[in-house]
Amino acid sequence: MSKATIAVIDYGMGNLHSVASALEHVAPNHDIVVSSEVEVIANAERIIFPGVGAMRDCMAEIKRLNFHRLVPELIASGKPVLGICVGMQALMTHSEENGGVEAINQLPGEVKFFGEHLTENGERLKVPHMGWNTVSQTADHPIWHGIEDNAHFYFVHSYYAKSEKKDLVIGSCQYGLEFDVVLAKDNLAAVQFHPEKSHSNGLQLLKNFSQWNTGA
Repeated sequence: MSKATIAVIDYGMGNLHSVASALEHVAPNHDIVVSSEVEVIANAERIIFPGVGAMRDCMAEIKRLNFHRLVPELIASGKPVLGICVGMQALMTHSEENGGVEAINQLPGEVKFFGEHLTENGERLKVPHMGWNTVSQTADHPIWHGIEDNAHFYFVHSYYAKSEKKDLVIGSCQYGLEFDVVLAKDNLAAVQFHPEKSHSNGLQLLKNFSQWNTGA
């Protein structure tokens, strides 16, 4: 019996090797493929949509490879899809980055800049938000299975998501302000942090994604 496949979408933006390695560790019953080929990605049972870097560059590559059409088709098909970091931001409606960039618009909301003068308790905070932070689970969801509320995850970003629909927010974080770090809608989930860099909590989340029955 052939294994089900998890495809990691490769558009040249992100450390895909670390994502693939983490998936191989937690989902040994799946074949893990990193690919930029539409047919390979479309034939996978589950899809990871990662990303790092500037939004304008990411969206340019996403459009060049026609992923701005493929990803919504995959989501519409009912297959489990997980956006990570800039992959999450690319699923939003619009980003302030690079003077304003239109995104794929699968999760209604804006991607905003933290600002130059971010403070907390009178202390100046550095931007980008980089390092470990706690994530508050604002709603139950299968990807939280076995992960404690306020668990630590690893972040690297200067822009944050604000969903237009609060019922899509299942995880939030504080860094000078409250922002949305996990969004979920039907068979789509998206996280701002890097699960592949978040030790046991991140591995558990990826394992949960590999076992997520979105039809349940």
